[in-house]
This record gives sequence, C-alpha cells and structure tokens, in this order.
Amino acid sequence: MTLVSIPSNPVPENAVSGTIRTPDGAELRFARWAAPAGRKGTVCVFAGRGEQIEKYFETVRDLRDRGFAVAMIDWRGQGHSSRRLRDPRKGYVRDFSDFEIDVETFVQQVVLPDCPPPHFALAHSMGGAVMLRVAHAGKRWFDRMVLSAPMIDLPGHRTSFFPCALLRILRLAGQGGRYIPGGNGELVGASSFVDNPLTSDPVRYARNAAILEEDPTLGIASPTVAWADTAFATMRGFRASNYPSDIRQPILMLAASNDAIVSTPAIEEFAYHLRAGSHLVIAGSKHEILQEQDRYRAQFWAAFDAFVPGTPLFG
Repeated sequence: MTLVSIPSNPVPENAVSGTIRTPDGAELRFARWAAPAGRKGTVCVFAGRGEQIEKYFETVRDLRDRGFAVAMIDWRGQGHSSRRLRDPRKGYVRDFSDFEIDVETFVQQVVLPDCPPPHFALAHSMGGAVMLRVAHAGKRWFDRMVLSAPMIDLPGHRTSFFPCALLRILRLAGQGGRYIPGGNGELVGASSFVDNPLTSDPVRYARNAAILEEDPTLGIASPTVAWADTAFATMRGFRASNYPSDIRQPILMLAASNDAIVSTPAIEEFAYHLRAGSHLVIAGSKHEILQEQDRYRAQFWAAFDAFVPGTPLFG
C-alpha cells in the first residue's frame, strides 16, 4: 500500500509497505525500513490515536541514523488500515484488546520474519497504553519499551465516575458508533496551530497538518462512545495497585510537563511502581514530544540512547 509523500515530508528511502490481515479480519497497513550497515536491531513504532505512519517519517530517519531498522503499522480504525464504521472519520474500536491483536499480527507477519533482532518498541500516547497491556499480558516480543506520554490517565476529572457512567449508558443504549458528547468531524491535528495542545513547534505542526491536507483519508476526528468507553476501562485497569508491579518488561516512560492530553502525574506514579522501569519528565514540552521543538526532542533522544542498547537483554 502506498505511503503518502509531500515535499515537506518525503518518504524515507528504501521503504517496504503493504497490508496484513488479522485473525478477526482487520486489514492493517504496515511499513518497514531495513537497518543500515552495522545494524543494532529493529525499533517498532506504535503511534497514538489519530496518527498515521506518515507522521513519523522524521522519527524513522532519526532511528535509522542510530543504526536501527524500523517497522510500523497503522492501528485498525485509523491511517490507511481498515475502518469499521460507515463514517470513516469516526475514531472507533470495539475494545482495546483488538489493538493487542494488531500488535501480535504485526509481530508474527512482519517483525519476526523480516526485521533483524533485537526488537524494541517505541510507542506514543494511546500506543503506550496498548504496549502496557501487552507487557502486562506477559508478551516478551520486545527487549525494551520506550513510551512517550503514555495514556495512563487523563488530566483533571475526565475519567471520574460520572463521565465513565455516561459513556457506558450510551454504549449500552446502542450509541457506541456516535461521537462522544461534544465531539465532531474535524480531523485531529488539522486545526489552527494557535492554542493547540499537541506541540509548540509551528513547523512540525504545519508539516503534520499538510499530510492530512494532501490525503484527508489518513485522519480521524473525535472519538466515538465505544472508543472512549474501552479507553476509560483500560485506564481504570491501570489504577489497580498491583498493575505496574506485575509488569516485568524493562520500560522507560518520557512525560511532558505541559501535557494537556494525558496526565503527567499519573505517568510518574505508575512508573514509580514498575519493577524494571523508570521515567523522565521533559520540562516545557507539550504532549507530542517527538513532534516538539528540537530542544525537547534532544532530551527525548538522549534518554532513548541511554536506555535502548544495541544488544539483546534476554536469551
């Protein structure tokens, strides 16, 4: 399947892309790039909600410059992977466990056959929540995980009892496919840069918006009731006192001090209880650390380089 290339965001060279099918019938778009000489292994990149492979072309180059092969998928329901609803802009998933099926299918059909070990995971926001579920389930496909602003909880009281109860009532009433209350069909990341909660870098924000302008079918809009209901259920699960301590996977969490999308205090608290984890808060950064100004991205990559070795940790 073709990757979208624009002058400000060309496809990194030597890309291989296509589609794979999950056991439950979802069609996922993937892309992979071979390792340069002196390979260090493969970093599998898992995007956040509303994102697509194209948004991470700069990250692909950063990783390949470090000697890694790179592989990615578009999650079901976004990018150029298959969508379940008649209105393709509605961000929908039946259950977050479906994303775990996406990961396993990707690992079995793309990563293990075609990508050199050792394998590492780099995940952002919603992708970080999925990776925590994968790690908690005991799946050890990745030697180490680096999570950028993982979606462990939302700021304020957005996941308190009453919002959760409203979503559950709406879903039980057969409204899972409608936008959440207050939601609309505007594509995520396509609005004005002014007062956006994602990044303080106007150039990278404009680049990402230009991707959607070139191909609006890559984007999605507000979440549906079903997506929010299962996302809230996942975040409630993370609050269990033994959830982080049950994870044996080495994990590094990078949080943003100016994050208005996910809760930075929740990330810090969760990371504190990890048996093989640590975290760093990047002062001044907004939610999308990898789409931020260079001064924030440099801190991210310094932490990544210190944590992700070029040799496997486990036999």
